[in-house]
Amino acid sequence: MTDETPTLAALRPPPGSTEEPVHRRAITMEVFQRDEYFAVVGTLHDERPWASGDYSPRQLHFMELGLVVRRADMTIVDAAADMQTFPHAECTDIEPHFRDLIGLSVARGYSGAVQERFGRQRGCSHLEFLARAMGPVVVQGITSSAAWDVENGSGQHPMREGGFTFLTNTCHVWTEDGPGAQKIELGWRPGILGYPAPDVAEVRRRMTEG
Repeated sequence: MTDETPTLAALRPPPGSTEEPVHRRAITMEVFQRDEYFAVVGTLHDERPWASGDYSPRQLHFMELGLVVRRADMTIVDAAADMQTFPHAECTDIEPHFRDLIGLSVARGYSGAVQERFGRQRGCSHLEFLARAMGPVVVQGITSSAAWDVENGSGQHPMREGGFTFLTNTCHVWTEDGPGAQKIELGWRPGILGYPAPDVAEVRRRMTEG
């Protein structure tokens, strides 16, 4: 008899299943443009969909972390934590400490700085998770904001002018000589050739033919 390890495909519910999970965590992050600043709001919601509330609570955590980020230098200028649902009365004691995010840049080194300040016994694991995840969301907000300006006819996407250096080494596509940089060199810019962007060979072919 063979002891085969089951696969995800075999164990996960099929598409359209109404099966309730043992645990559900939902993360929501929103970036709002406010002149020269971004207001960033992240929420974390943990629940046990099966729980009646008699012994085990259905709602475990509902927490919010908000940041104000100065767009010019990606620096946090205000921060506030708000625990609305939590397991212990003492949980909320940590809320004011998250103002220590003020002054941090959400650019390179941000995740390490957050972990150093709030990791493990120094903070709340849930709010610390939210804080670390919000850095990349701000970066996405920059590109979304620029694209919004272009679509509304009030601006020009920075990558249309070759300004993509803020993405360098942020992932395997945007390594210094990786696919993203090669596509830019070939003349590709967001908004052309469809979404998702074709691979480098296809971009080269279509840009040459065009």
